[in-house]
Amino acid sequence: MKPNGEEPVLLAELKPGRPQRYDWKSSCETWSVAFSPDGAWFAWSQGHCVVKLIPWPLEETELFKASERKSWGGKGEVRSRGAAKEKTLECGQIVWGLAFSACPGGDTEPTCAWGLPCLVLATGLNDGRIKVWEVQTGHLLFSLVGHQDVVRDLSFAPNGSLILVSASRDKTLRVWDLSRDGRQVQVLSGHVQWVYCCSISPDCSMLCSVSGEKSPRLLVLLPQALLWSMRSYTLIRRLEGHQSSVVSCDFSPDSALLVTASYDTCVIMWDPYTGEQLRTLRHVPLHSALDYSSEIHSSSLRSVCFSPEGLYLATVADDRLLRIWALELRSPVAFAPMTNGLCCMYFPHGGFIATGTRDGHVQFWTAPRVLSSLKHLCRKALRTFLTTYQVLALPIPKKLKEFLTYRTF
Repeated sequence: MKPNGEEPVLLAELKPGRPQRYDWKSSCETWSVAFSPDGAWFAWSQGHCVVKLIPWPLEETELFKASERKSWGGKGEVRSRGAAKEKTLECGQIVWGLAFSACPGGDTEPTCAWGLPCLVLATGLNDGRIKVWEVQTGHLLFSLVGHQDVVRDLSFAPNGSLILVSASRDKTLRVWDLSRDGRQVQVLSGHVQWVYCCSISPDCSMLCSVSGEKSPRLLVLLPQALLWSMRSYTLIRRLEGHQSSVVSCDFSPDSALLVTASYDTCVIMWDPYTGEQLRTLRHVPLHSALDYSSEIHSSSLRSVCFSPEGLYLATVADDRLLRIWALELRSPVAFAPMTNGLCCMYFPHGGFIATGTRDGHVQFWTAPRVLSSLKHLCRKALRTFLTTYQVLALPIPKKLKEFLTYRTF
């Protein structure tokens, strides 16, 4: 795989309406964006306690005539596209985290209206509650109570089991089972500061959570990334390496790699099975592309995510750049200027990246498309069910083991 060198192109920018009812008590940041696993829906926390549920793809006039667009979408606006309609979810609190469940189709899916399986969206709120919505109708299904502070992030198990993990500023993670009426099944304690992000591995064996940098009573840095077993809900290991708060994490599609992003301006790529650091990606300011005074945290990271095929990473940092990285390179292969970026998410089928900003906007960018090599496809298939230790135990040449364990960068 070779990067094509194409810079991301802004395809569309959606701007929120400003419901006056909430202006006095909420901020307008887009803290989270999400695509449903099948790519049929897009969720956007547009600020002012509102989430927009938008059928995907966007209409052609929105996606390819972004420069002509005005402020898009007023309160309560509904737009039809076949059977799917755009919806406005009034959450009543600032929305920090969003997560779609796995797509309907299995026996474990919840039954919503009319006893049919449904896709659901979980929203993490400022008051510690989690509201769970039926996507097709926009009906509220659950209001989960347990956290004592902001629910900063959410992650559904990708296997359709309806297990939901929430990360909160109350320094805990909580595990919920929506197939049992939203019952809380576990509280995970181990962080000493706010938990910013959580991610369940695609094979549903591991959970990563990341948090603030130090205990107020101690003068030394504490580990900020924790790895948990999703089978026993016990701590597997602490990942030590960052020098400041860790704010984002994501697993590769084959579960063989984990990336964490920090205010220390670095992304660290880990082998989650061994805890080994495989690579560090440093966000060096590009002075020619920027126009701001140099500050210590000018490149502080906000978000990192893997591309669907596992060959690229996207990052958003405070230096006003969206970066795209090829997995085997140490420098970005593409940049795009963006202001006040907070989050990023790949479209599940590739080709697009959505980013959210402090202004409540969401932007859609082109992303490099690549035809995966046969050797990458073979590695991805094998690593989906083989751990690093199992690969190392195979009677195969050392170079092949290094390739299968991502140690040939």
